[in-house]
Amino acid sequence: MTLVEHLTELRTRLLRVVLSIAVVFLACFPFADKLYTLLALPLIERLPEGSTMIATEVASPFLTPFKLAFIAAVALTIPVALHQTWGFIAPGLYLKERRLALPLLVSSTALFFIGMAFAYYLVFPLMFQFFIGSAPEGITVATDIGRYLDFCIKLFFAFGLAFEVPVATFLVVSAGITTVENLRKKRAYVILAAFVMGMLLTPPDMISQTLLALPMWVLFELGLVMCRLYVKSEREAGEEEGKADAAD
Repeated sequence: MTLVEHLTELRTRLLRVVLSIAVVFLACFPFADKLYTLLALPLIERLPEGSTMIATEVASPFLTPFKLAFIAAVALTIPVALHQTWGFIAPGLYLKERRLALPLLVSSTALFFIGMAFAYYLVFPLMFQFFIGSAPEGITVATDIGRYLDFCIKLFFAFGLAFEVPVATFLVVSAGITTVENLRKKRAYVILAAFVMGMLLTPPDMISQTLLALPMWVLFELGLVMCRLYVKSEREAGEEEGKADAAD
């Protein structure tokens, strides 16, 4: 294919992604208010009796659910975007690279969604319970709906990114940048880096910071296991090829 043909194919695939986002957004928009209610449930269930969320801007009651519906559409169409990306890059990959690329794309997407679910079902309830319970006496907790959405998006991204640790570990080892043995020797630095990331990516409370750092550490160990299995399989494959060449 010529350069123009490559660019034409890229444009076509990008248009498919944009069209899929538009279709899913149109399907989500009628349920935007219900989606926001579902998102706000971990906070609403823990608000003191008589307290509610508020909208401090005139257009917030409309724009905030609208924004959430669009974000949900982008998130739900990630598999479509990955499928189009795979269709574009796959012809230029070697067989070995194809065998690795597709599982990595699928696993990275699944881990990102698992990280978001972890934040919603485990981190949010504990964190909001802590925040609301620590409010000084006489202070009414009334969270703005726009700020709450931005807060949730930040945490969803932080935990989704944190859950990519096994994929990142596997990539640096498979690319030859480092080895499993070197990563094991630097485990203490990895744990320290996990808590620093937890401090930077989450609100300034020990609960959310710890709940982000601990999964990163566990997932790093999982990544090491994956890397050891990969190195072992590559070594065995190399030995079999060597035996086959010797036999020939």
